[in-house]
Parts: sequence; C-alpha cells; structure tokens
Amino acid sequence: MSLPGSWCTTPSGRPRARGAGIPFPGQPGAHNSITDVPGVEVGYTTLISGDGPLVVGEGPIRTGVTALFPRGAALAPEPVFAGFFCMGGNGEATGAQIIVEQGRFEGPVTLTNTHSCGIARDATAQWLSRRVRDEDRPAPFWLPVAAETCDQLLNDISGHHLTREHVFAAFEDARTGPVDEGSVGGGTGMTTYQFKAGSGTASRQLRVGDNDYTVGAFVQANFGKRHLMAIAGIPMGHHFPLEQALPESRGSIIGVIATDAPLLPHALDRLARRAAFGIARSGGIASNESGDFFIAFSTANYPAVAQHKGIASLSSVTEGELSPFYQAAIEATDEAIINSMVASETMVGRDGNTAPGLPLARVQEILAYHRRLELP
Repeated sequence: MSLPGSWCTTPSGRPRARGAGIPFPGQPGAHNSITDVPGVEVGYTTLISGDGPLVVGEGPIRTGVTALFPRGAALAPEPVFAGFFCMGGNGEATGAQIIVEQGRFEGPVTLTNTHSCGIARDATAQWLSRRVRDEDRPAPFWLPVAAETCDQLLNDISGHHLTREHVFAAFEDARTGPVDEGSVGGGTGMTTYQFKAGSGTASRQLRVGDNDYTVGAFVQANFGKRHLMAIAGIPMGHHFPLEQALPESRGSIIGVIATDAPLLPHALDRLARRAAFGIARSGGIASNESGDFFIAFSTANYPAVAQHKGIASLSSVTEGELSPFYQAAIEATDEAIINSMVASETMVGRDGNTAPGLPLARVQEILAYHRRLELP
C-alpha cells in the first residue's frame, strides 16, 4: 500500500517508522503529526557544536528548544482548555499548577533541557508581554508552560548555552504541516532505551457521530532501559547488546496531546493520563529516576475559553464518547516515541559519549520474523 510521503520521511529526509515498515494501529492525519490538529504549529532551535572533553561553559553543546503553539503564533496569547498529568515527578513543568487550578493555559509550550527550563519560561513571558498590554489582560502576568528532560550525557548542560534569543528563534520558526523529528529542538541531546532519540510526533483521526476530529501527540523522549524496549508489540531490547549503549540515564518524557474536539478540562485531565499508556506500549515503566509529564489541550470552544466574566456557552464531547479519544492518544504517543528513535542518527557528545542510532535494518528483520513488517 502506498503511503503519503510525509508519513514515511521527515521534511529533512530522515526516515519515519511507517516508512520503515513498522506497523501501528489507527488512521493518522494528513501528515501524521500534531500539526494535523488545525492551528497547531511547531518550531525548533537546534544547537550542535564542539567535540571532545567537557569544558563547562564551552561545550560540547547538544541541545535546543521546541515551541508548540496551540493556536499558532499569531494567536499565541489566546488560551486553550487543558489538562495535566504527572506519571513520574522527577522533573519540572512550569505552568502545570495553573492548568490544574484553572483548566487552561496561554501561550506556547516550550520543551528544552533541565537547566534551560527557566530561561525558556522567562523568554516566553517576555515574548507574550510584548504582544499584549498588561491593561488589556484580566491579570497583569503570564504563567507559561515550559518542561524539560535531561541531556547531560551528551550536552554541556551546566554551561547554560540556551539564550532567550534561541527561544525567540524557535517561535519564529513555528509552522504547520510536516514536522522534523529526532535530534532537533529540545530533543537534540536526548536518548530513549539507550538509543539516540528526541523529538517525535504522530496523529490519529476519529469520528464521533457526524463529526470528524484529530488527536495529535508530540513527545520529547528521553527515557527507558534497553532490555524493556518493544516495537509494534514485539519485545526486542534483548536483541541489542548493552555494551553498545550509553549508560542508563535519569531519563524522562514530556508528552503533549492536542485535539480539535470540544473536550473540557476534566476530560483533558483524563486524556493526559491515558497518554501515559503510550510509553508503556514501548516498554516505559516511569522508573524512579523519571519525570513523566503529560499535557493535553483542546483548540475548541474559542472564544468562549477566553471569556473572563459573565456566562460562557460551551460545547462538550459527552462522557460516553471519550474512549476513542483515549485510544487515539495512546496510539499516537507510542508512535511518536518510535518516530523519535527512527529519525535519529548516532550522536557523539561530551567526553566522546556516544548515543547509537536505532539499528533500523535489524528492527526490520525482527519484525519480519514475527510477520509484523509492513513495507509501503
């Protein structure tokens, strides 16, 4: 079966899981990306420079920042209903508490490394403040959502190389359509199952009654122990020797789930929780060292979601129709994780630490043996 080109390769020509014959359930959107949700845009700044021994403040540098705009950069100050779930708490997600309290957030979500989470958050607040006067807001402050995973095995994380200008550049880079994956943006220095990984995305389409909706997932994947890895339902981590892997890291994952369906905050909390099942499909266990945070948002109910006073009229998917959305979030999260690995090449970082790329040909052999390979 012939697949759309954007399902098979990234804009920069890197392979994607479906193009390599890795099968997944469900029907993706046009680009199999979180940007299939109308209005959602993604931008990156990627920082790669230097080689050799670590010199704090000088490098080597293997990091970056990702920006996700729920309504696009042009409508960045406008809020969306949202939900939040923490599966493992060894990490940071600024703005999470405002989601828990108010069931919404404003501005882009930024993803970066652990020691740059603060600068990403602060730069976002500065960027938003330049676009909306304090007197035009119900409250004269911003509480941006910024989240992190740790890239210290490959990057000079304590060198604090990410600047607010880099964050602004990611905002300027934001676009819809196909999205690059792997070692880009905040995912540049990340690993998963002790292979190189990073940024990944996928989407699902579904119908409820007479309405068609999209659920998209984006992950910054940096978690997992090699022996637990499964792809397309086949345990295969044991096929890859650990002597060819980086040491186990204190890994984490950030998952962002988007939909254009009218889901209210309590349902988005539930959707965010189900996304955690996506990491379990590939072998994630939310280990003691891991920070596993999931944010879900809906682009529907605008402009009612922005109404601060009076009575707002909202629409909502009913309780009995939520299960298909849960399934879509699980499937898209799992596929996004594998996409982040398939698109990544071997990377050498600080002190010669090497994160090997996923041996895709061997993965295909294993899937073929189990009659699971589905080459387009």
